[in-house]
Amino acid sequence: MARVEKLPKAIVDEAISGLENWDREDEKWIRGSYKLGSFKDAMAFAQQVAVIAEEMDHHPYFIIDYKKVILRLSTLDAGGLTELDIQAAKRYNEASLAYL
Repeated sequence: MARVEKLPKAIVDEAISGLENWDREDEKWIRGSYKLGSFKDAMAFAQQVAVIAEEMDHHPYFIIDYKKVILRLSTLDAGGLTELDIQAAKRYNEASLAYL
């Protein structure tokens, strides 16, 4: 993965304010929460997230709880949130539309 720089808090806050399903967890993490139509849909969405994460070489932390999928993102090498996290969140939102 190419070196990416940590974004200032104000830029992250602005970016996630326009991202449905996502909020700031703390200074280093953003959290996405998706309620899907069924357990099967939640698992299929999680698989789609895995495909996107591999393409981007940037992997979220997952929690799967029946029909709910929670994703946490941070760029550990940069010590916080980067453009890579914002782009991943946008792609996961797009992917979720097929399963809602």
